[in-house]
Amino acid sequence: MLNEVERWLSTRSWSLTDRPLHKIMAAKRSSGSSVSVVLPALNEEETVGEIVAVIRHDLMHQVPLVDEIVVIDSGSTDRTSEVAAAAGARVVHRDEILPRLPAVPGKGEVLWRSLLVTSGDIVCFIDADLKEFSSDFVSGIVGPLLTDPGVDLVKAMYDRPLGGAAGQGGRVTELMARPLLNMHWPQLAGFVQPLGGEYAARRSLLEQLPFPVGYGVELGMLVDALHLVGLDALAQVDVGVRKHRHQDGQALGRMAAAIYRTAQLRLARGHLIRPALTQFERGEAGFEPRTYSVDTEERPPMAEIAEYARRKAA
Repeated sequence: MLNEVERWLSTRSWSLTDRPLHKIMAAKRSSGSSVSVVLPALNEEETVGEIVAVIRHDLMHQVPLVDEIVVIDSGSTDRTSEVAAAAGARVVHRDEILPRLPAVPGKGEVLWRSLLVTSGDIVCFIDADLKEFSSDFVSGIVGPLLTDPGVDLVKAMYDRPLGGAAGQGGRVTELMARPLLNMHWPQLAGFVQPLGGEYAARRSLLEQLPFPVGYGVELGMLVDALHLVGLDALAQVDVGVRKHRHQDGQALGRMAAAIYRTAQLRLARGHLIRPALTQFERGEAGFEPRTYSVDTEERPPMAEIAEYARRKAA
């Protein structure tokens, strides 16, 4: 590990206890900063309501840390929107945001569009499939942004149990993302959960970043933020344990392909000869190929979008 990373781990890697909530609130009052929480959601009716309810109770009613909770529904076919709204979130459908640009499927697309319908100086992203959710996930990663003006992006780190075994979740992280980062961007080797969906950042940073439209968004954001603001502006906070719905092996393969594509673009901005991934499933006649396109599109920095510029000027 680079000496720079060892130093970073000792100065930019924290736990929840390093910033009690009363100190975070004092910093928020002093800075006058506002906080938006965004939940990207696709068919998450079983979990989204509880997450919204916990944030509202703990961080809006008990203490006014969060100023708005916005659920971006990316085309759910279940009751995600109704459940989220009933729990107190403002629900916005992906296709209603920036309608002149047809939306494409993908998590990164939703996160990118969320910048147009939120107002917080700090934007906190939380995945909508978390179980046994704690508001520590929000306060833990927002805290450093309020107390330390030199920090621009904070990732949550946590244990990810799989099938009752501690630390066995995050398979794409261990098999794809971590080797890529260690080999090509070793300054980022200290991140425990580089692909984690729980992170917060200053709007002033997010609006300057391109957003891969799919699963590569977290890796792309880390790499681009490193180049834009430097390692010391990035941090991580230990928030305990993350429990969520796990993907099957083939879905993980598609995620890995999208992440590799994101890394490839940043390594060489080169031409991808075959932007597709073929996997196999056993059918009646034996193994049958299934070919999926790999996310290749990226959205430009939001600061370059005319509608966003007009909103900021208003």
